[in-house]
Amino acid sequence: MTDTVTDRFLRYVVIDTQSDPTSSAQPSTEKQKNLGRVLVDELLAIGLTDAHLDEHGYVYATIPSNVDKPVPVICFCSHMDTAPDFTGTNVKPQILKNYGGGDIRLPGDAQQIILVDEHPALRDQIGNDIITSDGTTLLGADDKAGLAEIVAAAQYLVDNPDIRHGTIKLLFTTDEEIGRGVDKVDLKKLGAQFAYTVDGETAGHIEDETFSADSVEIVIQGVAIHPGFAKGRMENAIKIAGAIIDRLPKDIAPETTEGREGFIHPTGISGSMEKAALGFIIRDFDEAGLAVKENTLEQIVKDVMTAYPGSSHTFTVRHQYRNMKAILDRHPQIVENAVEAIRRAGMMPVRGSIRGGTDGSRLSFMGLPCANIFAGGHAFHSPLEWVSRQDMERAVKTLVELAKIWAERA
Repeated sequence: MTDTVTDRFLRYVVIDTQSDPTSSAQPSTEKQKNLGRVLVDELLAIGLTDAHLDEHGYVYATIPSNVDKPVPVICFCSHMDTAPDFTGTNVKPQILKNYGGGDIRLPGDAQQIILVDEHPALRDQIGNDIITSDGTTLLGADDKAGLAEIVAAAQYLVDNPDIRHGTIKLLFTTDEEIGRGVDKVDLKKLGAQFAYTVDGETAGHIEDETFSADSVEIVIQGVAIHPGFAKGRMENAIKIAGAIIDRLPKDIAPETTEGREGFIHPTGISGSMEKAALGFIIRDFDEAGLAVKENTLEQIVKDVMTAYPGSSHTFTVRHQYRNMKAILDRHPQIVENAVEAIRRAGMMPVRGSIRGGTDGSRLSFMGLPCANIFAGGHAFHSPLEWVSRQDMERAVKTLVELAKIWAERA
C-alpha cells in the first residue's frame, strides 16, 4: 500500500479537531472540517468517486459491491473530533519503536508518565511500536485511529478486487465527543442496513452494550445583596451549589465505580452570588438505574434548598443516548460476524460493554443497528493516550475480513 495505516494516522492527529460543547453550531468547531477535507481527498484518491463533505462536516463515501448477489449494505463509522477534556492543539506524535517494556516518559512534560501498573495493556505490547503524544496534548487516537483504519481498509479492498464484498458505506462524523455525533446524519443518503463504529479500545474487542445516558442541568437563583447588609438576608447561589456537590454520594461516582455500576458525575459549575448553574451526566446500563440516580440527585437538591427559603431552582433532564444492546440483540449477525472477523484476523474475540457511549448508541435507535469494534487506542481523553502500530494493523485486517464475511454469509 502506498500509505500505511500509521502514515494516515500520523497525518490526521496533527490536525486540531477538538469539539466545543458551548457552541450550538454543527459542527461545533469549523476546524473539524479541515480533517474532513483531507479525508475526502484521500478517499477520492483511492477511487471512491462519491466521497464528499456535507455542510455539517460529515464525510460520506461508498466502496461499491463487487459480487453479483444481494449482500446487506454495511457501514464503517468513526468520528473526527477529539475530546474537549484536554487540548488537542499542536499535537506532536512520538513513535517508540520495538517497545521493550517499562514505563513510558513523555518528552514534552516530565510529569507525564505512562505507568505500566496503571496501563497494564502495555504488557501485551512488547516488541510493538507505540505511538504517543509528547505529553502536552492528547494524541487523538480517539478516534483518528478508527479513521485511519477505515481508510486503510478501504484502500486495501479497492486495490485487491479479488476480495469479494458487498456495498460498504463509510461515515465520518463530527462532535461525537460532545454527544451530537449523529444529530444531522442523513440515514437515507447513507443507505446502510447495519453498521460498526470503529471506536473501541483493546485489540480483539467487540462491544454490543453501552451506558444509557442523560444530562442534568441545575440552575439556582439565590438572593443577592450587598455583603455589608447581608445578615439574615443573603442566600449565596455559589454556596448553595457547593452544598449540592458536597452531598453527592461518594460511592456513585466515576472514580469509585467499575464494571456495570453507573454514576452521577458533575461536569461543570459556574455562577455568581445571584445565580449559579451545575451540569451533570448520569450513567447506567439500565434505564431503571438511570431514573434512580436522577431521583437521588433531585432529592439532594430539594434537601439543600430547604435551608434557603428565598431561593429557587430548576432541574432539567435531557436524554442523551440509550443502551444499544436492546437493538443489537434483535440482529445477532452483526456481532457474530464481527467475532468471526476478529478470529480470522488472528485474535481471540472478546465481547464486552462500554462504560461510555459511541455514535453507535444513537445510530442503533435511529434505525441503523450498530456495534463497536476496537480501534486499539488506550487512555482516551488524556495526555497519556497511546496506540500501537500493530493493533491498528490488526483493526484494518478485521475490517477487511468483516467485509468478506458479510458477502460469504449473504
